[in-house]
Amino acid sequence: MNTLIKNTTIGLLMFLLMGGSLVAQEETVVEDKPVRSPFESGILIDNQTSVIPAAKTLEMLIQHRFGNFNANGIKDLYGIYAPGANIRIGFNYTLINNLMIGYGITKNRMYSDFQVKYTVLKQTRSNSMPVSITLYGNMAIDGRNKEVFGLDYKSTHRLSYFGQLIVGKKFNDWLSLQVNTSFSHYNLVDTSYDHDAVGVGISGRIKFSPQSSIIFQYDVPLRIKSISENRGFKHPSLPNFAIGYQASTGTHDFQVYISTASGIVPQDMYMRNSNDFLNGDFMIGFTITRLWGF
Repeated sequence: MNTLIKNTTIGLLMFLLMGGSLVAQEETVVEDKPVRSPFESGILIDNQTSVIPAAKTLEMLIQHRFGNFNANGIKDLYGIYAPGANIRIGFNYTLINNLMIGYGITKNRMYSDFQVKYTVLKQTRSNSMPVSITLYGNMAIDGRNKEVFGLDYKSTHRLSYFGQLIVGKKFNDWLSLQVNTSFSHYNLVDTSYDHDAVGVGISGRIKFSPQSSIIFQYDVPLRIKSISENRGFKHPSLPNFAIGYQASTGTHDFQVYISTASGIVPQDMYMRNSNDFLNGDFMIGFTITRLWGF
């Protein structure tokens, strides 16, 4: 299964790299500038995109998950009244073009997270650069009482890390796709859990009006024996599937979706997801972003 996923990811990456070359050859006059709006926002459901706002832009995000849709059905209004809701509030600031830093707080595990995102290469209209390449990383601090970390508590036990490489392509005015690969690490985990995980994912936007799009993502934590500390995978994290609707203006973006991940911090999504979409284990969620220029 892992081999199939790896081969599929490689194939998608090659498709992104080569997909626009034929179209570019047919154009007679092309400005060699970055493509406009490959995605409407810097975040697509749970995944980062290659988009970074212009320099000196402040971005506010509110990300919310209701409880499990399948827990008690209509009794808790399909998750809206259910326990287990999660929320994150974050602020990002673009220091210079292509470099963004951010900070956020999350309800689950009382996380505080610090993040950085840098666009290495941007896709151009002439297709001289056929894709955008972006690096993203964060460090999250578990803010719960120290008693939950056991008798041998150290402050470093609170830390977890996430790093990701994102390759994206805008094919035309209505279709943008991206693939990613990531590495997650927790300094402290329960016995029989792994400290590390590698994941791959794909996400995309299908635009059907000037302001509206269908959005989706599928992220898979890989089971790699060479980095596992246990015989077999006793507590494997399950893939995250999400699909939703996006409405966007110049400074506002609104996304509503269903997702199998209750975690919002990405390392939680890749290492602690026990929800199976095929069993109806998904959450209704939404994301709101707002931009201010300075």
